[in-house]
Amino acid sequence: MLQRRQLLSTAAALGAWPLWAGAQTPETARMLTGFPPGGTVDAVARRVADKLRGTYAKVMLVENKPGAGGRLAVEELKRSPADGTTLLLTPAAMVTLYPHLYSKLAYGLADVTPVSAVTSVVFGLAIGPGVPDSVKTLTDFLAWAKANPGKASYGSPGAGSPPHYVGALLDKESGVALNHVPYRGTVPGVQDLLGGQVASFSGPIGDYLPHVKTGRLRVLATSGPKRSRFLPDVPTFTEQGFKALEQVEWYGFFLPGKTAPDLVQRAAAAIRAAMSGPEMADSLAPYGLEVAITSPAELARAVHDEHAAWAPVVKRVGFTPES
Repeated sequence: MLQRRQLLSTAAALGAWPLWAGAQTPETARMLTGFPPGGTVDAVARRVADKLRGTYAKVMLVENKPGAGGRLAVEELKRSPADGTTLLLTPAAMVTLYPHLYSKLAYGLADVTPVSAVTSVVFGLAIGPGVPDSVKTLTDFLAWAKANPGKASYGSPGAGSPPHYVGALLDKESGVALNHVPYRGTVPGVQDLLGGQVASFSGPIGDYLPHVKTGRLRVLATSGPKRSRFLPDVPTFTEQGFKALEQVEWYGFFLPGKTAPDLVQRAAAAIRAAMSGPEMADSLAPYGLEVAITSPAELARAVHDEHAAWAPVVKRVGFTPES
């Protein structure tokens, strides 16, 4: 499922791109995100915005427009002028998964112009004190869940989110009934996991890392095609016989639909420069994020391919927020 392609190129592979020259630097530009301050998407946005100030625009503002699972920011981008002064940073799901979930979605793929992916993250299934210490592996957890159906639950950051579908596919693939408990974001879900109110949680691995170090949480599997460098001792779902759960989420920058190609290339070159160097990679590591940069064409292919890949998954799971 949504296997990681080589579309997520390294910065070195894009090193031949010329830096933009000849365009007048706008006085003010803004960067939209669909999530509140303090979260992972906001952290990436503010780091990139800091690098773009004085180069892409004299003033670079980050505007948080949380709500509707990230959709409000995409809608705001759609309403914005296609003059290069409004960028959107969003996780992939807003443009690849959501079109399959919401029949009345207020935007379409034609309303956004791909610029560059900048980071990637994998998901993990974690357990806490609500599960016995004897449960050490994913196989152990599924056996425990089957024997304790009243306690067999998994939380996610929200109904219809990619981590929700990871858990739902584990239910389908394993044949073990797992009760989904949706939360409004990762923070409250991980807090309940730590408190034993929910047996397991499916979410981005960065939210687990501080608690794994203290031993309060155990991550049983990660969703990447290979083991995460942040959790090298944790096997992937694929290693444990669940390849259908393989999934990598990227965060990408977009401009409004019908933005001129020269403006797209200018934004892409500026973002590539902002993401280059070990400083940015080191600052994102605590969030479990890897730097993963693409060209506009590569991101456009990723959006197209992953949009197509989600269709059978949504149909198989049988859930939409409107169902």
